[in-house]
Amino acid sequence: MSQTTKKALAYSLKNLLKQKPLDKITVTDITEDCEVNRQTFYYHFKDIYDLVEWIYTIEATKALDGNKTATTWQQGFLQIFEYIVENKAFVKSTYHSVNREHLEAYLYNETFNLLIGVLDEFAEDMSVREEDKKYIANFYKYAFVGLVLDWIGRGMKEEPKEIMDRLSILLQGDFRNSLEKFNTKRVSVTSLH
Repeated sequence: MSQTTKKALAYSLKNLLKQKPLDKITVTDITEDCEVNRQTFYYHFKDIYDLVEWIYTIEATKALDGNKTATTWQQGFLQIFEYIVENKAFVKSTYHSVNREHLEAYLYNETFNLLIGVLDEFAEDMSVREEDKKYIANFYKYAFVGLVLDWIGRGMKEEPKEIMDRLSILLQGDFRNSLEKFNTKRVSVTSLH
């Protein structure tokens, strides 16, 4: 029942965002649209931005759908783009709100998780420290999220598939190359010569 209520509140917020910006929506607007009382809202969420964060967290898992491997990372990134397109009003309103960090946190978190899965797979035959993998994932995470935020800010005109095709060309071999540079097996063998 609790998840059903949360989903209904999320649906109401998304529905209201088609009519007005996030900063103009109140808890009363959401509860009236959802036909629940204010206490029900506050039982589940501390405020509207808590609801926004919940939406991104829950829907992110579905958006990536397990595409966090060396062979499926492009599909995972494409699904992030597709999620944004499918939820355009919600994402644009969040992007333009004073609490844009919920959108950014969603993107940073999902991108990092996707990249760590890919890097772990590529590094199976290497000896790369966890902190080095995290460093590489963070580097690419900031590049990807910057690209996505710029795309949202420019009105999402470019097709996600075109962006991913170009990104795939740009990054071809880069993950393995980056890991190789931190590979302690290679470093120790090289330093002996």
